[in-house]
Amino acid sequence: MSEPSRRETGASGHLTEKWKGYALALIAATSWATGGIIAKWMFTAAGAGTEGWRVPPLGVTVEPVVLAGARALTAFAILLVYLAVTRRRALRIELRNLPFLIVFGVVALAGVHVTYFHAISHTNVATAILLEYLAPIFVLTFSVLFLKERFTWTLPVGVALSITGCALVVGILTEGGLAVSTAGLAWGLASAVFFALYSLMGRYAAPRYSPWTLLVYGLGFAGLFWLLYLEGLRGITDAFASPVATGAVVFIAIVSTIVPFASFLKALHYIDPTRATIVATLEPVIAGVGAFALLGEVFEFSQLVGGAVVLAAIIIVQAPAPAEPAQPFEVPPAG
Repeated sequence: MSEPSRRETGASGHLTEKWKGYALALIAATSWATGGIIAKWMFTAAGAGTEGWRVPPLGVTVEPVVLAGARALTAFAILLVYLAVTRRRALRIELRNLPFLIVFGVVALAGVHVTYFHAISHTNVATAILLEYLAPIFVLTFSVLFLKERFTWTLPVGVALSITGCALVVGILTEGGLAVSTAGLAWGLASAVFFALYSLMGRYAAPRYSPWTLLVYGLGFAGLFWLLYLEGLRGITDAFASPVATGAVVFIAIVSTIVPFASFLKALHYIDPTRATIVATLEPVIAGVGAFALLGEVFEFSQLVGGAVVLAAIIIVQAPAPAEPAQPFEVPPAG
């Protein structure tokens, strides 16, 4: 094969892997959004606020923090059984990497949810979502300064557009949009830092472990954290009070936990964390579409514009850098 042919084949293969990464990040965003909308339908009691819903709510009553702990433990149990039966090698780790996996589970997985719930309690959902999706700023800054990610104009522009679009989608310009307090701001920024850490740690672990290995151990340690946080199993059993509630938790554990977190970790094998987190900001856009279809919620014009801005951000970050081929994202070697 001639040298030009080899270069063309290599470029084609790189492009294919790149699109795999974007597709997997999109699957993650879609699953998070779908899980969120279905969870709202499942765990909302019927009342005046649900009269306009196209499908009546299921009405399962579970505290959000209890649900977070229950879904982590359930997802861990499901994934552990699946891997023990089909991929036992994915359960093998080196003991020296155990501290990394503990931090990944407790800080990068459980930490995101704890800080997000605290942000909501001090602000509102729209503000908490917006603050969490400031994560691309932290990812980009860390990646450029410490991981030698090549800095091009597309990255800061993409980050800025994705955050702006996300802000519009969650209703920053609508009535009751932002509700900022010092405590809410601190918790919200913490959730952004932890989501950024999840992305960066996932990329760091890519040459060492499969997404399944990283996720099953991460969920295991996240589950242990929730047991301590909720003071034992008694604090979680409310989530399994009925067959309907148990079914709802299992659904959330699979659709909103295993599928998106595994997809996102796999995406980090193909694209860098900055681009992956930018794609993840599609979550509120997709959630808005789902809320329209299932709950009859109506988009404001500014929210439609926000969705278009997020899509523009994703298109921009895919643009190749001019004059010079892109450099591979560098991570420390395995071993």
